[in-house]
Amino acid sequence: MIYLQVLANGLVLGGLYAAIAVGFSLVWGVLNVINLLHGSFIILGAYVAFFAYALFGLHPFLSAPIAGFILFGIGYSLQGAVINRVIRAPVLMTLTLTFGLDLLLNNAMLLAFKADYRKVVLDPPLGSIFLGPIVLPLDRISVMILALLMTYGLYRLLRDSKLGRAIIAIRMDREAASLMGVDVMRMQAMTFAMGAFMAGAAGSLLSIIYPISPLNSIIFLGKAFVVCVIGGLGSVGGAIVGGIALGLIESLTGLWFGPEYAVPISFALLVAFLAVRPTGLLGRRGYE
Repeated sequence: MIYLQVLANGLVLGGLYAAIAVGFSLVWGVLNVINLLHGSFIILGAYVAFFAYALFGLHPFLSAPIAGFILFGIGYSLQGAVINRVIRAPVLMTLTLTFGLDLLLNNAMLLAFKADYRKVVLDPPLGSIFLGPIVLPLDRISVMILALLMTYGLYRLLRDSKLGRAIIAIRMDREAASLMGVDVMRMQAMTFAMGAFMAGAAGSLLSIIYPISPLNSIIFLGKAFVVCVIGGLGSVGGAIVGGIALGLIESLTGLWFGPEYAVPISFALLVAFLAVRPTGLLGRRGYE
């Protein structure tokens, strides 16, 4: 019976990891920008939810789009004003730039909010549901469902809208897209902003589960890296598959070897995938 509980925990955790990683995958897969700001974007979205609940009583599920649009504006401004200037430079240049921007944002949050850990404590709590021997906290189940719906919404946007087709065209061939009338610079800023939106909304949802501190940004960034490498870039489905895979691996590893080995084994898996299958499980050129 313990395995049923562990597998259920892994599936729920995997849905949360998919929400963390999908915006990171979008920016990396389309723009070839490894956005080291992503973890800080998630934390900033969590702070929006925390203060919205503490000051106005607004539930994190309702503040998620607010956090997303705040991060959307920040992401669009950063991409349009700064990152677009070096977008065609070698990837090390954009990596260094986003690293520097992350230092600025993370230290600004440390100055504004301190390093103290905070958490949204719902009143009343959501409780748990029992499926035979399996116990599932309703907060995690709700966050997982909303996160997967948000990820599916991004998938439909990329697949069905003119905006999505323009983004895919840039992913396939930036020069050809420009010749077909796509405003490449604007679409690049929109892509980065959409990744920031997903990070902010995910942070708002996760605020009821994980403690909030600027010190946690590196943890979320590391999870996003592993999920993208396992699932593959260029596929929203890859973020879901990679997230679920990582959630199951961490849950089973915690059972077999102890929770302290979950993170080292997940990063060992990252190295193995880079060596054996660098495209990941569902990686492809362009989105589905």
